[in-house]
Amino acid sequence: MTLRARGLALGYGGRRIIEGLDLDLGEAPMTAILGPNGCGKSTLLRALGRLMAPEAGRVTLDGEDIRRLDTKALARRMAILPQSPVAPEGISVGDLVRRGRLPWRGMLSPWRAEDQRACAEAMAAVELSELAGLPLDELSGGQRQRAWIALVLAQATPLLLLDEPTTFLDLSHQLDLLGLLRARGRERGLTVVSVLHDLNLAARFCDVLVLLGPRGLVARGEPSEVLTPAHLAAAFGLSAEVHPDPVTGAPMVIPR
Repeated sequence: MTLRARGLALGYGGRRIIEGLDLDLGEAPMTAILGPNGCGKSTLLRALGRLMAPEAGRVTLDGEDIRRLDTKALARRMAILPQSPVAPEGISVGDLVRRGRLPWRGMLSPWRAEDQRACAEAMAAVELSELAGLPLDELSGGQRQRAWIALVLAQATPLLLLDEPTTFLDLSHQLDLLGLLRARGRERGLTVVSVLHDLNLAARFCDVLVLLGPRGLVARGEPSEVLTPAHLAAAFGLSAEVHPDPVTGAPMVIPR
């Protein structure tokens, strides 16, 4: 599944955040979008997921302009988890996850065994099965984040767009989640594009990194090509050394 941006210009209130961006995504199982605060990472992800219209340029999914795709058809091919999603008050964890099946069902369609399996598997994958009956607002921040991730997993699309999916998760659950997504990419053909802040976790788990800076795209490629001292200085104004991770061999950033 190929997601492409061509000549993409994005902004708010007359202020351009991204200008003339060309970007190809989806040829690798795991891609991370990285960069400093305010560089447009989340804005880019929203445009890729059709949550905002570009001021110029277009986004295509397998060659089709996403603005022209039927909403339900698009939701069967792409799931997006934005920052700070909002759920109806009092909704249970199980009911939230079941909403992930809406693109696959008609208005009056009965609940199917296939839907039940998808939801049960998604909740088990993020270790929330025992909390399915609890109200979402009674969960910790990390548990709520895992419930939202279960929703997009239950949607069963070949492409996931995730904005800071490791937010509120402790380190163990961050590793579990990124490992789960990587395994699904390799075993089931799932493509994941995520906004991440932790450069070293991105390098460890992702195949492709997209590094944005204050002036747009700094670098795109494999972690070893992107996470260089020169690129980190251009994107973050950061003086850093880059050494092989002693566990995985992936590049590891050490600020000076």
